[in-house]
This record gives sequence, structure tokens and C-alpha cells, in this order.
Amino acid sequence: MRYLTAGESHGKQLTTIVEGVPAQMPLSKEDINQSLSRRQKGHGRGKRMQIEKDVVDITGGVRHGKTLGSPISLVVHNDDFKHWEDIMGADPIETDQKIRRTITRPRPGHADLNGALKYGHRDIRNILERSSARETAARVAAGAIAKTLLKHLGIEIVGYVKEIAGIVAEDQEQLSVRGRQQIADGSPVRVLDKQVEGPMIQAIDDAKQVGDSIGGVCEVYVEGMPAGVGSYVHYDRKLDSRIAGSVVSINAFKGVEFGIGFEAAKRNGSQVHDEIAWNEEKGYYRTTNRLGGFEGGMTTGMPIVVKGVMKPIPTLMKRPLTSVDIDTKEPFKATVERSDACAVPAASVVMEHVVAFELAKALTEQFTNDQFAKLKEAIEAYREEIRCF
Repeated sequence: MRYLTAGESHGKQLTTIVEGVPAQMPLSKEDINQSLSRRQKGHGRGKRMQIEKDVVDITGGVRHGKTLGSPISLVVHNDDFKHWEDIMGADPIETDQKIRRTITRPRPGHADLNGALKYGHRDIRNILERSSARETAARVAAGAIAKTLLKHLGIEIVGYVKEIAGIVAEDQEQLSVRGRQQIADGSPVRVLDKQVEGPMIQAIDDAKQVGDSIGGVCEVYVEGMPAGVGSYVHYDRKLDSRIAGSVVSINAFKGVEFGIGFEAAKRNGSQVHDEIAWNEEKGYYRTTNRLGGFEGGMTTGMPIVVKGVMKPIPTLMKRPLTSVDIDTKEPFKATVERSDACAVPAASVVMEHVVAFELAKALTEQFTNDQFAKLKEAIEAYREEIRCF
């Protein structure tokens, strides 16, 4: 499985092409629209989420509610394009109009300057429109297909907030995926620990009041992945490595942890590794899950627990950062178009979906994948084989 996205933040639409989904898998618009709706929510979001109502149009690869095995084409329209058509239209415009609309002031913390240097653009809008986090709507759409595949294979996944502005939620280890999903969806900041929900909301409001921004930590939790998915044989087949790469590819994400993560550096080995046990019902299992469901680049069969660190958004409403105009080389205070005081709750939904895609991709690589029924049959047979191993 793989996917490509196309489109700009204020362009006509976002397009996603997903390839490699097995044929005859049930898939509906609602499977995708639920995910798109969840991405738009969360305390601290900016005005753009009041403008857009993201819904998907499936334009290829699905017929009568089932996948065809051919590439799936998805479109999410940008409602705001009607206000930007003269700026973001594909047709040529007069030179003087182009000059008046040119942006020459790169914003610190964004892709603006590096993108201009790489691609030779003198108009920075050519970078910022594509590097915008608006593109994550297209990735969530792809991930929603992966989540649907996982669901039909008995694998469930959820993303939620672990920390905002240094306020850390207590672990809720007793909760299942569905329990975590219910609580997260009912929380304005998608946190499982109700004791910190109020302080997190207040921290977001305080940052917004002074024109600043705050970051945090998202966590994704997965149940039902069989052991042995991924590989130790080559570096690029290690599944935890692939997941880490996909998480850091999300806008503003700067770090990844599995299980206890960086805490492992502070502990002795006896307090890090997960001892192995066996019983007739479960087969092999671990007595703890400090490594977050991975050993040697492969799943252990325990729940997958992965965290992602999101930096504060660099577009600051009242405290703009200093930069340099690429034409005049004069210093200036960075401009503001729109911004979120905190996008961590929404980012947890994005992270959930990029992790889901990597898991689905790994399963379709390891097991027969042309027909969904055969994929399901192969995985069920494998589960029984490793239980009795």
C-alpha cells in the first residue's frame, strides 16, 4: 500500500490516491468522513476550521461500497477557495498582478525559506500553500481507509493527547481502545485523564490571550496486531522505524517514543525489558509492555504504544518572530494569516491515521493481499499458528 496527496491549502481541492488496498473490502464515505470530522475538532483550533467542513468525494477505486483493487481516488474540496481563486488559480496572470501578490517574507519555524532556497521560488506562497498542515486532511483520508482495513481484521487504533504545555495526563492502562476512543472523543482536548482537562484548556486560552502558542505530546494505542509483523532482516523493513518516520513527517512533530521511550535511558535493563510468558489461551505474551509492542523491529503481539512530540505552532498572533525579507534583506516581524494557539488535539487524530496506514501497509506486504477475504483468512491462520507455536 502507498498513497500520494496533491493540493494546496487555499487551492481548489485536496486529492489523495491510495494504491494497494485489497479488492472487495467494504468501504463507505462515512468511514472517511468520520475521521475528517474528528481532525477538525479540538480546543485551540483557528478560524480555518470554522470555514471548512471536510467531506470526501470518492472518485475512483470503489464500486457499490466495495474496493475494486485498483487505485482509490479521494477528493476533499476547499470551501475557502472561492475567496482565493484569483490568488490560487491555475491560469496565468499579468506580471504586475503577480508582483503585487508576491510574498517575500519567510516565517521562522515554517518551510518558507528552506523551500524557497531549494525550489528557487521568489514568491514564498508557492511553498507555504503546500507545506501547510491543511495537507493532513488528505493524509487522514488515506489513513481512514487503512483504519477500515484494520477494523475488519480485528485491529483497533486510537489517538489522544498525553501532554499539553507540560501538563501531563496520567496513564489509563486499564482502558481498552474503545474506552479510550469514547473518552477522547468526548474531551475538547482529547485527553483521557479528566483531572488535567481543565488545566490544559486554560493553558490554551492563556496562550491565545497573549498571542502565543503551545505544543504537547500525542499518544496512539493499538490492540489486535499479531506478533511478528515487520522484520529484523533489513533496516527499512523494521515496522517501528517506519512508524517513527511517518509520525515525524506530520507537520510540527519533532520526536517519537515507543512504550517508555526516553525513560529507558534512565533505568537498568531489568526495569526496561518485557519478560516472556505463555499460556494455552493467549500463547506467548509479555508480562509488561515497556517497549510499546515492539522488539527487533517487529510487533510482539502486545498493544502498540507510540508517542509523538509536537512543537508549538510558529505563527504567533501578538508576538511575531523576526525574519529577513528575501528581496530587500531587511529585518521584519513575521506576518500572520491564520493560526491555532494549540493544534495538539487535532494532531493526535492525524497521528492515529498515519500510524494506521503503516500498520495496514505492513500487513498487506506480509500476507496475500489481492483479495480482502484471502488477506483476512491468511492473518487468521497465522494468528492460530503462532498461538500454538
